Amino acid sequence: MTADFCVIGAGIVGLATAMALLEQRPGCSIVVLEKEEAPARHQSGHNSGVIHSGIYYEPGSLKARLCRQGATATKEFCVAQDIPVRVLGKLIVATNERDMARMAELQERAARNDVAVDHLSAADLQEREPQVRGREALLVPETASVDYALICRAIERVVTAGGGTLELGVKVTGIAETPASVTVVAGERQWTARQLLVCGGLQADRLARMAGITSDVRIVPFRGEYYQLPEHKRNMVSHLIYPVPDPELPFLGVHLTPMVDGRVTVGPNAVLGLAREGYRKGSANAADIADFLRFPGFWQLARKHLSTGALELRNSWFRHGFLHAARRYCPGLELADLLPHEAGIRAQAVLRDGTLLHDFHFLRTDRMLHVINAPSPAATSAIPIGQHIATRCLDTSS
Repeated sequence: MTADFCVIGAGIVGLATAMALLEQRPGCSIVVLEKEEAPARHQSGHNSGVIHSGIYYEPGSLKARLCRQGATATKEFCVAQDIPVRVLGKLIVATNERDMARMAELQERAARNDVAVDHLSAADLQEREPQVRGREALLVPETASVDYALICRAIERVVTAGGGTLELGVKVTGIAETPASVTVVAGERQWTARQLLVCGGLQADRLARMAGITSDVRIVPFRGEYYQLPEHKRNMVSHLIYPVPDPELPFLGVHLTPMVDGRVTVGPNAVLGLAREGYRKGSANAADIADFLRFPGFWQLARKHLSTGALELRNSWFRHGFLHAARRYCPGLELADLLPHEAGIRAQAVLRDGTLLHDFHFLRTDRMLHVINAPSPAATSAIPIGQHIATRCLDTSS
């Protein structure tokens, strides 16, 4: 039997793609293959749980547009599926002159991206957040917190109710394209589909190579480590509190995030990962290490960001450094307040010259579409990303 569509990956982008295909072509046959025993086991289930506004991203970029659409779509989906959302708003806090200069640029970018913001003086900031210190701040009222694993489970229900099939515990070992179809092999099992959509996240580049696609992109994993505040400190802040980001880096810095379940996390940092899927501290995978060490782009990236990488590594192993990053804007935090919390791993796409890919990136053949790069805010943007992918595939297959 040949299915209309096969999707590899049951993270939020893969599931949203399957949902969009069923919405745009009701009654189509679709199978979603996932190597884990449940959806959302990797990036979709290990993140800050933030519905982003789209303030940071290059105006006119696909990322900026999809984030704006996704923020609305995600909230609407959560209302329809009775999934809790906390719309607390985000405060981006400037603590020095450099931050203030960058904040002016950020405020201009917000206007170009159609993101509503309010400028707060130091006095306004302290009135809103007595525990937070800064010279000024931007308030982004629509930023919210949610549990993306719950969203994934809800999308899974929508997909299966629409006739889609989810196959778990299926690790793909081969992909072969012909003029008429694509065959996907997993051990002794195989599936054939007219169109294949690969949403492989941390394994995206490997799945593309498995399918015979040549690309200059390699996934380099970065661990994002978090702590959480003790229960008696959970009322320390009432908004999400972020530093002003460094525009040269794809990471937003250590922030305080009130989660939808009431916990407050502190983090993440951004440390080179020694395993693409190793969440415990000290995890290492020889094949993953060899993969980035053989890649010229990694060494270019390392040379460019050597001092930043060294600082992040120090802060990873010594909580005092991590605490210092958070105390820039929240001086009342103490070392004892940093309690263990699970880490995440970000799939950072890097080119051979060391350039970081900041926008969504797709590779296309006659019968396949590979999502090679789905950077943050991919979780926020997942529903319109899925619609974008589905439209491209349906245009080709019609």
